[in-house]
Amino acid sequence: MLVRDFLEAAAECAPHKTAVICDGQRWAYGEIDSMADNLVQTLRINGVKRGDRVVIYLKNCIEAVISIFGVLKASAVFVVVNRSTKAEKLAFIIKNCQATLLIADDKAPFDDVFKLINPDENTLKTLISCGDKPVNHSICPCPVLTWNEAVNRQTKSHRQPAINIDLDLACIIYTSGTTGDPKGVMCDHSSMVFVSGSIINYLENNENDIVLNVLPLSFGYGLYQLLTIFRSGATLILENSFAFPAMILQLIQQERVTGMSGVPTFYAMLLQFDFSKVDFSSLRYITNAASGLPPSHLLELQRRLPDTKIYAMYGLTEVVRALYLPPEYTRQKPDSVGIAIPGTEVWVERDGIRMGPGEVGELVVRGRHVMRGYWQAPELTAVRFRPDFIPGERLCYTGDLFKTDQDGFFYFVSRQDDIIKSRGEKVAPREVETVLHHLDGVVEAAVIGVPDAILGQAIKAVIIKDEKPLTEREVLAHCRVHLEDFMVPKYVEFVTSLPKSPSGKVLKGELV
Repeated sequence: MLVRDFLEAAAECAPHKTAVICDGQRWAYGEIDSMADNLVQTLRINGVKRGDRVVIYLKNCIEAVISIFGVLKASAVFVVVNRSTKAEKLAFIIKNCQATLLIADDKAPFDDVFKLINPDENTLKTLISCGDKPVNHSICPCPVLTWNEAVNRQTKSHRQPAINIDLDLACIIYTSGTTGDPKGVMCDHSSMVFVSGSIINYLENNENDIVLNVLPLSFGYGLYQLLTIFRSGATLILENSFAFPAMILQLIQQERVTGMSGVPTFYAMLLQFDFSKVDFSSLRYITNAASGLPPSHLLELQRRLPDTKIYAMYGLTEVVRALYLPPEYTRQKPDSVGIAIPGTEVWVERDGIRMGPGEVGELVVRGRHVMRGYWQAPELTAVRFRPDFIPGERLCYTGDLFKTDQDGFFYFVSRQDDIIKSRGEKVAPREVETVLHHLDGVVEAAVIGVPDAILGQAIKAVIIKDEKPLTEREVLAHCRVHLEDFMVPKYVEFVTSLPKSPSGKVLKGELV
């Protein structure tokens, strides 16, 4: 099976069924499939060959969905870049993956991007611009087509037979690059087919689902909302952001949403609203990934949504998903991210030895969803993806510290590079953040280490609070009750917002 088959199978079975709801419009599987076929002809006429990379620089929109499947149908590799990405990083990605074609909206920073790409290193053969604003051809190093020219052909295009096999690359997902240049994770059809099937398995997705996605398609978590829903033949509501929670709540009620994905910031915002005024009777499940949902928020969501299954999950771009907490354990183990997803093996390892319950080590993932490595970065690939005890097989060493309990459930401790060393002790920021989230009035909290001449690193808590009065003294008193003395923050700062990546992760480096 190939990833393109998700759309084609759904279009054959139910061509008139609504596949995507976006920007107030509804798009059927047959329509999307037909426009993707038209796009294939345009891509091939403009030099896109099997295995070529096509960069898609669009917000969450129907053009992005059509582009993803059009590129796959053309036997090429799609590279979705977050629309908030600045010109320098976009230019780096275009050059790094040696893109043959760029699909972008007409408000993209073309001038700045093309100035950063030297003519000698330019691989772009065509630009497809979505929108009404004309592109300045004088600064563009390649011919420009409009979106309408690309997908609205005078003669209907027929579906081209697949020439890929499942070992071919389907996409490259670039990591956020918060610690250096972005790394391109190579995802082949086989791994993407496997992990989408595993997710569908434990979420029990089916053709009757109506799933709301507020996460960018450039982010693995957001992309797999699209892929799992299309593979299930269900309906996806595609939004661009979770900045307006009231609108999200209205959509849940209006569209009879059955599933929803989010990150901790999203749920922290939702919990500020009165749920009693919203009809959640259609909502079968919600999921959380990217960062751990504070146990207090998880339990509060379950209290307010007693008939909704809540899935806490853990994953990273290099494997998409590794762990999930079955909903029946939400109240029993709210601080756990659960067990291995179906078809996967995980364990905790330190110095080549598997750890027992309660012992901390690096999480290691084994399965068909372990990606191929980083694009054109063999040294980095060798660090993250290492040989298995079975010759020729790769394991993913996640870089995250975990422990297990006696029942085999996994608990996130910290990223290896996030550990704070204070007073000669090691402090996991997640442990302090969990305690802070139990304090009434705390909406979000981030804990970092800051240089200190005596302590080595001092612990600093950065807090967003609600309208309730909350002082530094109250925060520290709460921490002294619930934490060992070396884990109590030295500094407390109240802020109105935390710097975040497009996927919702807190950028702790900007808090120092």
